[in-house]
Amino acid sequence: MDRPAPHQGDATVVAGPPPTLGPDNGPSSTEPRGIRSRGSGPNTGFVVDTGVGRLVAHWEESGAPSDLTDYLPDADAVRRAALVELIMVDLAYRWLRAHRPKRIADYCLEFPELLAAPLPPELVYEEYRVRRLSGEAVDPDEYDAEFPLQAERFEWLREHDPRSVGAGGLDLPGSEDLAVGHRLDDFDLVTELGHGAFARVFLARQRSMQRWVALKISRNVGTEAQTLAQLDHPYIVRVFDQRVLEDRQLRMLFMEYVPGGTLLDVLRLVRDTPPEHRSGRLLLDSIDGVLARKGEMRPADSGIRTEIAALSWPETVAWIGLRLAEALDYASDRGVLHRDIKPANVLLTVEGEPKLADFNVSSSAEVDVPGGGSVMAGSVAYMSPEQLAAVSAPEAAAVARIDTRSDIYALGVMLWELLTGSRPFVDARSGESPAVLLERRRRGVDDARQSSLPADCPAALRRVLLFSLAPDPADRWSSGRKLARQFALCLDPHARDLVDPPPASRRARMWRWALPVMIAAIGIPNLLAAGYNYYYNRELIVSGLSVPAQHYLEQVHLVIGALAFPLGALLILSWCRLALTVPRGVREGRSYGPVVLGRARAATLNMGHRAVVVSFALWMVAGIVYPIALQVAAGGIPLGAYTHLITSLVVCGAVAVAYPFFIVTYYAVRCLYPILLSHGEIRSDDGRDIRTLRLVSTRYLAVAASVPLVGVAGLSFVGAGPGSTVNMTVRVLCLGGILAFIGVYQLFRRIDSDLRALARVATFGVPSGAVPGHGRPRTSQQSPSSPPSMSGSGSSPP
Repeated sequence: MDRPAPHQGDATVVAGPPPTLGPDNGPSSTEPRGIRSRGSGPNTGFVVDTGVGRLVAHWEESGAPSDLTDYLPDADAVRRAALVELIMVDLAYRWLRAHRPKRIADYCLEFPELLAAPLPPELVYEEYRVRRLSGEAVDPDEYDAEFPLQAERFEWLREHDPRSVGAGGLDLPGSEDLAVGHRLDDFDLVTELGHGAFARVFLARQRSMQRWVALKISRNVGTEAQTLAQLDHPYIVRVFDQRVLEDRQLRMLFMEYVPGGTLLDVLRLVRDTPPEHRSGRLLLDSIDGVLARKGEMRPADSGIRTEIAALSWPETVAWIGLRLAEALDYASDRGVLHRDIKPANVLLTVEGEPKLADFNVSSSAEVDVPGGGSVMAGSVAYMSPEQLAAVSAPEAAAVARIDTRSDIYALGVMLWELLTGSRPFVDARSGESPAVLLERRRRGVDDARQSSLPADCPAALRRVLLFSLAPDPADRWSSGRKLARQFALCLDPHARDLVDPPPASRRARMWRWALPVMIAAIGIPNLLAAGYNYYYNRELIVSGLSVPAQHYLEQVHLVIGALAFPLGALLILSWCRLALTVPRGVREGRSYGPVVLGRARAATLNMGHRAVVVSFALWMVAGIVYPIALQVAAGGIPLGAYTHLITSLVVCGAVAVAYPFFIVTYYAVRCLYPILLSHGEIRSDDGRDIRTLRLVSTRYLAVAASVPLVGVAGLSFVGAGPGSTVNMTVRVLCLGGILAFIGVYQLFRRIDSDLRALARVATFGVPSGAVPGHGRPRTSQQSPSSPPSMSGSGSSPP
């Protein structure tokens, strides 16, 4: 039969002493507790001498896996039957004793002969059984979908296996009346939504409040209710209350009913859909499919469903990631870590909004784990390196600190899997120990896995996921809020193209030319201003002086120019050094701390302003030096000459301020600032600096508009002849100022558009606010007075 590519199971691992596996069930005293030989279980349909006894003896003696080929007979038919028996035993020991899980798909890769005929349903059922006994919440519908040929017998085994305890395999006190149609306290049990190793979940009607709830029934242990009671967030499953039945030692946790299935349902559909056919519509199709299986009506189109349908698949993943990152940030602010983020623990509303659920293994927002993981839990496939280190740490290991960055890592793994259909790490043998997996995680995501990203994946989303999957926690986003800002950037086409331009584009290479651009953008307007000042004053003022005085002023002019330009360049480079050096260093692979990156971002946004402040200050100094030089050379000049001098210096100052500002700012915002945003965390301070720059830009635009106006005003009182040099100079100034203003205005519009896009990301609203370029997040809850239409049960427990 055709088999899908294997994926490591979401094995829930709890470090510490091995769990109690239950009473002895088999005839052999060498079998572990809770593990039976197949001869005493459901009928397998064949009896062979399989070598199981020798394998059991090896496990009991060494406690370690061995090569199953050592126990196989030679005949092909007998060999395959024996192999099935060996795998059943090996599965039980791996999941229940050694905590080194392995899946059927992995055995099929190791032994292709298993696929020579349909797999025995008993083998499929045995994997399901031992996974549940190990403490993992397993969805039986997953097996029905993956093994359709074995589905009928599989379901029969689930219902009739004498080893199952209670309903659904759970040993809940007084569980005989926990069935659909019964009443439990204030709740009518309508249908079973799902069950795991520790609880059963029903859709129930709460009589006193006349509302539909998801009712989770478990033993009265743990603190999940207290944990969830702290959390009231649109992207976290809302808990209404709990009730404890002391006489039965049962806890009932009733919470909002989220009917759209889980991200695990979406993931199955992703794997069955070619990348080129994936879009936001796929998320809605998964939800509608779950509703149809439950007998519920498909919801009417709404603004948010229309929004999702219009997204590409990478944008849909970012859309989900933004909301879950906000949920993690909210929980972390209240001292709660989730520690078991995986697709099965993310529920979906009928409108597609994700809700984080199952805080069974949550903890305080920072956990110190000295030398091991006695309290560590989670799903191995999604664990961060520091969690894996805590699970597998030797006694002498250093203290491992688990904080919100661990949840961010798990979220990154899950979103990568949702985006591509496979996880970012090649865990080909799911029986590998956490220590082996840890070593692989520490190497990061390899190039082969990175190449599996879809062709339409924006560079921004690729970067965000890789940062989230950094082996060192210090290299990840430090909070869910900062990660959410990055996902908001991925959802804004303008902002993401600005921060992460295509690698082959010209803009992606322009950072190399920072110094030449600065020199040209500042030097050329100042040289033109100096030329205007020279020719304007030479005819109106200097030409009327004596020859020695003219010679003296020429020397003064040369000296000022020779001093002002190098001094100005030195001051500008010194004041803007972080804006020039840090982006280059980042591009060349150097690392900087958050403080340095923050200062560099501020310096880059203010690069144009700082440059023109220096230029304007030097022109003001020139405005003092020239009159003094004229006083020394000529013993004073007429008052009208001073008017011409001041007017020319004002024009030069405006030219030296307006045009360099827009050229330098445009280059900084388009080519340098995005580098710093893509290699650091977007902070609220960035939004403040961006808003300030937008305001400052408007003022500089007014300065640029004044240049031709001053020139026109100068023509009215210059008094020179039509063909004079000064008249021509002023006319050139007017025409050039008008053309320059048109160019500057275009730059202003582009700068303002870029800054607005960046501001949307840096200052995007809380979950109840609008997401950049998208509709407002909202929650979807079923009316308490209108019962859902049900013809079957769901499979996604809250």
